[in-house]
Amino acid sequence: MSKIRITKQFGFETGHALYGYDGKCKNVHGHSYKLSVTVIGEPINDITNVKNGMVIDFTDLKKIVKEEIVDQFDHASVFNKNTPHVELANELKSRGHHVILVEYQPTSENMVVDFSKRIISRLPENITLFSLKLQETESSFAEWFASDNL
Repeated sequence: MSKIRITKQFGFETGHALYGYDGKCKNVHGHSYKLSVTVIGEPINDITNVKNGMVIDFTDLKKIVKEEIVDQFDHASVFNKNTPHVELANELKSRGHHVILVEYQPTSENMVVDFSKRIISRLPENITLFSLKLQETESSFAEWFASDNL
């Protein structure tokens, strides 16, 4: 049977700041992120299976990405907890804001690596994460490919 790649796209709004950065992104700001998730596998070949012909049901992939990424990061502010931004994060949390503290500088590059780990941990055994594309602006994005990370 042939290996097939399928892709589902997601959107979410997230704020962040890059501690120590020498440009405008040192300031707290936000993006309308677009995340494309591509998985690869063989379509189910079993006429008794309700998902016959599918690599993975788009609804199942949506559930994984929604729970692991979209629901957590949408309308959140992301800060590196190993920087003085933790003080700002704690102040925002105390005022009821949704804040995520991470172990890394919250760049698109680092976020896409984090997202890959979260998705991989939830995929069925017969499905492999092929790639992720995290688009920060209309013309700027970071990509993660499984083949680059063997």
